[in-house]
Amino acid sequence: MVSFESDYICGAHPAVLQRLSETNLDPQPGYGEDAYCRGAAEKIRLACEAPDADVFFLAGGTQTNAVVSAALLSPWQGVVSAQSGHIHAHEAGAIEQTGHKVLALPSHRGKVDAKELRALLTDFYSDENREHMVFPGLLYVSHPTEWGTLYTRAELAELSTICHENGMKLFLDGARLAYALESPESDVTLPLLAELCDAFYIGGTKCGALCGEAVVFPRRGMPPHFLNFAKKHGALLAKGRLLGVQFDALFTGGLYYEIGRQGVEMARRVVALLEEYGVEFYLKTPTNQQFALLEDGVLERLQTTLRCGFWSKPDKTRTIVRFATSWSTTEKDIEVLRKALLSSK
Repeated sequence: MVSFESDYICGAHPAVLQRLSETNLDPQPGYGEDAYCRGAAEKIRLACEAPDADVFFLAGGTQTNAVVSAALLSPWQGVVSAQSGHIHAHEAGAIEQTGHKVLALPSHRGKVDAKELRALLTDFYSDENREHMVFPGLLYVSHPTEWGTLYTRAELAELSTICHENGMKLFLDGARLAYALESPESDVTLPLLAELCDAFYIGGTKCGALCGEAVVFPRRGMPPHFLNFAKKHGALLAKGRLLGVQFDALFTGGLYYEIGRQGVEMARRVVALLEEYGVEFYLKTPTNQQFALLEDGVLERLQTTLRCGFWSKPDKTRTIVRFATSWSTTEKDIEVLRKALLSSK
């Protein structure tokens, strides 16, 4: 069964598996103190043009969002996010479990609007009862967003300015960052993220790794005793080398960017096929996620030969579905989609 459900449906890129195999019997210290984590961190600093950055490896996106957010916040603060933000919509209240509230703003195709953020902050600080309220301490954004859309350089710069003018931090979820960096419509780079963000992460799980996310704290911005904090939250791997080896491979020879290009190119192929067969789009994006609006009968016929991701039901007879591509999407997958579209008509 061919699947376009998500970008983590397969294991790991062959180059990552090869590196894991090559290093398997090399004894190394635990908890991220190994040579592979150190080497991967240095490669990431070079890619970000941030020689003073702290780099810490965690296992998964939800874990990373919760642990990093909680570490950056004071007890009286919460996280501002778009309503569609992963921390608000799909992480089972993980942020709230750490004792911090998510303060939701409207979602504009996945993005936070700078004017609405500024209005929220103006209203909050003009309220004389604010000491009885949750203080906005962190802005969470994702790039690409949950809708596959991209922030521009100018949009991120404006959000960063607003945050820092109001004593907030900017945290960027890069779970799918490879597909943003390699989108032809993107003007955002790793060095720019290091300049504008207080923390961001380079996604591995959805970008060719078995698991793992590389958290970057630019300008030596890692919270004090972060290793201790991560362990307290069950987020510290004894075999931290597992993550270091994978990111060392991803940041060798441009593999991370190659993976991004592959996913974006295959998404373009999916778009062309859907257009060719007259499929209505709910949203086309410049990254590896595409959203189609299908009649339920058509969707049922498609699903006899392939899988795509349920997104939402706009009405009783149609479904918004997501087609996600990745490094593992092949020409054979595209051909199966073509035949499925032909037979579903």
